[in-house]
Amino acid sequence: MKRILVVDDERQITRMLRASLQSSGYEVLVAGNGAEAYTRFEADRPDLIISDLAMPEMTGLDLTRAVRRISQTPIIVLSVRDTDAMKITALDEGADDYLTKPFSMPELLARVRAQLRRAAEPVATEAHIETGDFVIDADAHTVSVRGQAVHLTPKEFDLLLHFARAPRRVLTHKVLLRAVWGPGAEDQPEYLRVLIAGLRKKIESEVGQKYIHSEPWIGYRFAPETDAPLSLADELTNS
Repeated sequence: MKRILVVDDERQITRMLRASLQSSGYEVLVAGNGAEAYTRFEADRPDLIISDLAMPEMTGLDLTRAVRRISQTPIIVLSVRDTDAMKITALDEGADDYLTKPFSMPELLARVRAQLRRAAEPVATEAHIETGDFVIDADAHTVSVRGQAVHLTPKEFDLLLHFARAPRRVLTHKVLLRAVWGPGAEDQPEYLRVLIAGLRKKIESEVGQKYIHSEPWIGYRFAPETDAPLSLADELTNS
């Protein structure tokens, strides 16, 4: 049974989340602030964290930073602040997903399932990566999609490799620009738009499958499976 740590200073929210998550088959731990949550995290090592941002003693951002120093446990952030700047900040600090309050439980549960699937995969830092429809050899710079070789430019390959090492996680423009071009390119989003367009054409057109999903104004999410939902809405419809 997967263990989820819910962090929020509003008891009504934690009660609602606990009941819904338990009815979906998860073990649920609860903390009322970031400091308490970090203590529980160290003691109980949950499989996933769902955390509010605005809390006393230790904010959700502070908790995310602290957890990221020692673990890659998936973190879904909840907040009433529906601004792109706040979403980007949370994701840049290490959150894996962001959901604005008020939210529907089916949507949250879909995001929980997606993050737990990602976390269950082997850490893809080795030279040979197999994820979904993709086989990537980092040393040979070769890529195949559903058994078909795809020829990529060096930058396209670097971008796909970064995606493949974080499947189904939202990656911000800043993170991707830094990964492919270095810190000096973080303010050059046009570089990324052109590269994404080229990569999509090469890996998606042949099989008619959408692998790279846009998160408007924030970044991109890579879903490497042919049978993966094209969007969160598709998953909610089919769940």
